[in-house]
Amino acid sequence: MWFEILPSAAIITVALAIPIYATYGLHKLVLGNPYRRNMDERFDRVMYLRDRRLTYNPYILNGLEKIPDKKDEDEEEN
Repeated sequence: MWFEILPSAAIITVALAIPIYATYGLHKLVLGNPYRRNMDERFDRVMYLRDRRLTYNPYILNGLEKIPDKKDEDEEEN
């Protein structure tokens, strides 16, 4: 009958869900952060590279306080 497909459907569903939930643990282990940044849009990739250049950990939100002022750069040169 139709219900004979339920065990197969459950196995397929679980097998396809494992990688989705496993990445949470893998990111926590490797990156120290369970979430990966969204890199779908070009703007998001540029912001990731900017945060990586300005700080060691790009997963910490950065604001204008992380960008050095022009005045500070001039004082360092003198």
